[in-house]
Order: sequence, then C-alpha cells, then structure tokens
Amino acid sequence: MSATVRTRGSISRRLTLQLAVIAAFLALLSWGMVRSFSQQAAEQTQDNILAASATAIAEELRSEAGRIRLEIPYAAFSMLGAINEERVFYRVLSDGETLTGYDDLPVEQGARINGGVAFDTLSYRGDDVRVAMVQRTVFASERAVRVIVAVAQTRNAVDAISARISRAAALVSLAFFVLAAVLSFWAARVSLQPLTAITQIVSRRGASDLKPFETTAPQEIAPLLTALNRFMERLSSSLDRSEDFIAEAAHRVRTPLTTVRTQAEIALHSVTRSENKEILRRVIRAVDESSRSAGQLLDHAMVSFRTDKLTHSDVDLAELLGDVINTLRPTADMKDIRIRTELPSLWIKGDAILLQNALHNVLDNAIKYSPAESTITITLENRGAQAGIRVCDQGRGVDGADIATLTQRFRRGGNVGNVVGSGLGLTIANEVVHAHGGRLEMTGAQDGPGICVTLLLSLR
Repeated sequence: MSATVRTRGSISRRLTLQLAVIAAFLALLSWGMVRSFSQQAAEQTQDNILAASATAIAEELRSEAGRIRLEIPYAAFSMLGAINEERVFYRVLSDGETLTGYDDLPVEQGARINGGVAFDTLSYRGDDVRVAMVQRTVFASERAVRVIVAVAQTRNAVDAISARISRAAALVSLAFFVLAAVLSFWAARVSLQPLTAITQIVSRRGASDLKPFETTAPQEIAPLLTALNRFMERLSSSLDRSEDFIAEAAHRVRTPLTTVRTQAEIALHSVTRSENKEILRRVIRAVDESSRSAGQLLDHAMVSFRTDKLTHSDVDLAELLGDVINTLRPTADMKDIRIRTELPSLWIKGDAILLQNALHNVLDNAIKYSPAESTITITLENRGAQAGIRVCDQGRGVDGADIATLTQRFRRGGNVGNVVGSGLGLTIANEVVHAHGGRLEMTGAQDGPGICVTLLLSLR
C-alpha cells in the first residue's frame, strides 16, 4: 500500500500570487508617481503662464507727468485663456494703492517677491486660485515707485488635466497589472518545468531501475537530484546485500535439514519396533515440510527482490525447460511418471533465473500431485506475440478453486490430502510471469482428471 502524500498549497500558485502582488504594488506605485508628476507638471505649466502674463503686464508700466500709466496688453490674458475656460483676475498696486484691477484680490506686499516672481494659492470668491506676483520699480518725478502686478487664475483646468492624466495612468497601471499577472503565471509554470521533467523521469522508471539520474538541472534543483542519487545508491546496495543474504540463508537452511532427513532415513531402516518407525516417518515428513516451506519462502523472497531488479537477457525457453526437466526427472522416475515434451526453439527477453524458478515450481507441483505411472505433457508453442508454456498433468485437479485463490500465498486446494506443500509454488510462478508482462492461466485437463497450467510470456 502506497503512502498518502499530504499536500500543502501549490508552489506554482504561491509563486504566481507573490509575483502578482509585486506587480500590483508596482502598478499602484506607478499610478501614484504618474499622478504626482502630472499634478506637478500641470501646476508648473500654470505657474509659468501666470508668471509670463504678470511679467508682460509689468513690462508695460511707464511714467507720464509724474504718474504711473499702464495699458494692459492683450497677449497677457490671451495666453491664460489657452489653458481652459478659466476665470482670470488681476490687480496692479502702486505704492500700496490699486492702480487697476480687482481691489479685493489679496496681494502680498512683503519682501518675498523682491527680485523675482512669487506664487501663492488662496481662496478668492469661492474658488481656489493660483496667484503670480511680480514687483517692478518705476521712477516718477525722480521718485522710485514700487509697483506690484498680481495675476490670478482658478485651478479647475489644472485639476481637470491632472484628473485626465490620473485616469489614463490608472488604465495603464491596470493593464500593466493584468499583463504582469498573466506573465507571472507563465513564468511560474516555466520555472517549475525542471521539477515536472524530473517527476516524469522518475514516474517512467521501472521498479528495478536504480541508476543515478544523469540530467542537467537548475542550480536550485541540483541538491535534490544529488540526494535522490545517493538514496538510490544506498537502496541498491541494500537490495544487493538482501539478495546475498537470501541466497546464503537458503543454502544454510537446506543443508542441515537435508542432513536431518538423511539421518532419520538411516534410523528408520535400523529400528525394528513399529512405533519407532512411525515416529521416524513423522519426523521425516516434518523435515520435508519444513525444508520445502523454508526453501520456497526463501525462493519467494528471492523472486520478490529480483523482480524489483529484473534483468532482460536473451533466453532460449526450450533449453531452459530442458534443464528444469532434467533436474526434476529423478523425482518423476521415483513415481514412474513419464514426461512427454514438445519443445520448439523460442526466444524471449527475460530473467533466466526467475523463469527457471517459476518453471521448476510448476513442474514440481505437477509431479507432486500426479499419481504414479501417469503422464505429464509439456508443450512450448508460439502464440503470435507470445510464447505459451503449457504443463498438463493427470492429477487431482484443483477441486473448483480458481486461479485468483491458488496464486495467493499459502493457499492450497481443498483436495491436497497428505501431499507435502507450502502453498507458494503457483504464487512464485504467477509473480514471475507478471514481472515479465505476461499472465498465468489454469484450465482443467481435456482428456480426464488433472490440470493444465499455462505461462504466457511476450516474445522478444
């Protein structure tokens, strides 16, 4: 059962959100800066025009017969009208007295405007107005007269211009934010593509493929790949040690059990009392059961480990079957069982050790459950894209049990009687066949009692 991986958020969504927040901040900052600059630019434009208008009026000041005269030039107010339909006010003071213009227009007469243009913002007749003040000295009757020219204009045009620019800046900032959000999503996906590629590489690997990853990766992901490679190296080493241990354990378990059985058989032939013979027979049977169970448990463990590290070499099934038959023929001869074969040459890609183990278990079962003086038929046939290995006996059958039950560990048919077995033979064969991408089939014999076990394997 695979462990459930608990997830917490998404790197892609988190990165996209962070980039979008940054884009929103930059958009707001950009809008604020444009709004501020537009306000300053509009005010500066108005100040420049007011200063030019006041200067133009001041340049028309003159003295006649000891009095200050002034003719307001048309250009002084026409340039103010160019901004917008604004209200314009002016006032000219000579020694503190209004020479012309609006008497109630506030004008500063301090030293702040000496030598230049002074600006002020004030409320006049219910509107905010911007005032530009220029001071000139005019000589009349050998007397220096201090003249102040003040020109004021309402600020509606400046506010309207600033509002239009702010709206345009807001639309541009919004468009920038939307574009930045889309690009942030794209950038997050592209940035995480190396992780996706590594995930696909890992998912495509077989269970036994523990080779190190040999691929280029960004600097941030390189430590992850290094850690994975080291982990797989340790895992491969652990599996190798486990396989060596299983092989050693199989040897060390079978050898003493064989010795015990041999000694028990010698003792059986040397005793005379019937009760002692029965005890020794039970000992021999128990040793046989223990030896077979231990051997098949170790074989099953070996099969489990090797299926995780499956090798694929060219295997001649006819030759492999011949070796298995020769190994088990003495056992069959003890029961006068005849093995009939039909073995054309067929080659597959697979693990020869695992396939030999599977065939050994299937044929051993057939011999074990067949009656004396019967026949076992082994057929190797080409079934298109598959090779079929069919082993048919004339034994007891499976007593209605199905393949799903008999291929489970330690499960045996209901009619096995006193036949020694562990319930692992078909389990091992089924796992080996599935590891090679094939399947195991069981059917009843066509011409009498017995069962046919077929191993279907893909041809190379």
